[in-house]
Parts: sequence; C-alpha cells; structure tokens
Amino acid sequence: MQTNMKRVAWAAALLGVVLLSGLIPLRAQEAAAIQVSVKDHSFEPAEIKAPAGKPFTLRVKNLDPTPMEFESKALRVEKVVAGNAEATISVRAQKAGRYDFFDDFNRKVHGVLVVE
Repeated sequence: MQTNMKRVAWAAALLGVVLLSGLIPLRAQEAAAIQVSVKDHSFEPAEIKAPAGKPFTLRVKNLDPTPMEFESKALRVEKVVAGNAEATISVRAQKAGRYDFFDDFNRKVHGVLVVE
C-alpha cells in the first residue's frame, strides 16, 4: 500500500516538473482567423488586420470564376486558389507593421495586412 502511495507521489511530482518546465504547454496558443475575398479581381476588404505576435489563419475566398494566386513576399506565403473556391493559409506570428499582398496572376489586384 505504501509503495503505491510512493509511486503516486513520484508521478505527481514528475508531472509538476514537466508542466513547470514548459515541456507540455498549459494552454495552446489559438490562431486568429482572418478572412479576405477576391471578387471582380479586387480584394474585399483591401485592408485586413491581425494581432501582433500571434500566429493566424488566413482564409482566402475566390469568388471569381478564374484562379488567382494569393502572394505576399513580406509574409513569405503564396497559394493558388481555384475559381469559386477557397484556401486556408497558416501564417506565423508577425511583428507590428504593414504587409502587402497581391494576386500573382493579376498584379493590379493588391491589398495590405495591418498587424497591430
């Protein structure tokens, strides 16, 4: 009986050390979800916002019948989105600032991400 209590105590102590050392995150960092659409070869909205220092998910909806390529050199992302389809892009945490993005298939289509 005393052996089982010792095992439980050791297991609890070990779990406490693991949690305090950060090996198991106590709470996962949730990614913000941001959406932008492309319609009539324009981003809607043309300016989107994301929180600084946190990863986020960007959902790009292409409402046009032709494919487009969402690209941002500053964010280091690019993704082809078929006509009348959508795509999800995971973006790493960014510092505060302005990040341009565009449709690589139609360079006149552009927008900006404001990270604050």
